[in-house]
Amino acid sequence: MIEPSLREHVASDGYRLKFRHWAPVHPRGIVIALHGMQSHSGWYDYSSRCLADAGFAVYFPDRRGSGLNGFQRGHAAHAMRLANDVRALRALAINETVVGTVNSNAQLPITILGISWGGKLAAVVAALFPREFDRLALLYPGLVAKIGPTWSQRLRLNLARTFEIVKHHIPIPLDDPALFTQDPEWQQFISHDPLALHTVSSSFLNAGRELDRELTTHCAKILQPTLLLLAENDSIIDNVAVRERVNRFGTHQLTTQVYSGARHTLEFEPNRDVVLADLIAWLSVS
Repeated sequence: MIEPSLREHVASDGYRLKFRHWAPVHPRGIVIALHGMQSHSGWYDYSSRCLADAGFAVYFPDRRGSGLNGFQRGHAAHAMRLANDVRALRALAINETVVGTVNSNAQLPITILGISWGGKLAAVVAALFPREFDRLALLYPGLVAKIGPTWSQRLRLNLARTFEIVKHHIPIPLDDPALFTQDPEWQQFISHDPLALHTVSSSFLNAGRELDRELTTHCAKILQPTLLLLAENDSIIDNVAVRERVNRFGTHQLTTQVYSGARHTLEFEPNRDVVLADLIAWLSVS
């Protein structure tokens, strides 16, 4: 399997963003992958290696304030700051991946792949910048969560936005690793992961709410071929509501698959090779 390289690029505001890069010798496509709220790119080493072995160059950033990015832990100023980080990495990927192809004028298909919370960011970027991404893959995307802020918490977030209380930290309500996977070894991995995120700033939560509003407003602009992969026994996202939301996308090429018996993080479930085979097959023909 192809080993990743750990790299860094500088965002437009000067933030130094770490990312993992899996580089096949002769790429046939580019995948920009976005992780969930609590995780980071290191959780998805196996799937990224499989994608690279199948010929897809994988660029997987740790979101600012997450994973290996220790500065301003758990914080993001606003939704468009996160979107611009994704777009900057896309530009880097194009510049260096296309140069490495036999035909430097080749147009490699670019897929934005959103996992869990990263699914809402991926969907919004695909909607607002449709010319920049050819395909959208959503793996158990956090478009509609089962676990969310209460009415009083939403009120406090509104007040935090109004009075610019941006860095008050709030615990992520996902302390039980069994929410993510049924596998005891992976539960232990999640419990002891020193890079996992356990709190986020009020500004980050409001950035997530901004993404929700953008997606509600612009979901019909998502015209790219879209893949939706869901875990049947997901306790974190609302599969029924997510499917209803995705059905409002403008795309005429929607592929949906639900994996029987699986919990949220398909990467850590026993049937992950089936999931990856389906993902690679879709990337290869769509």
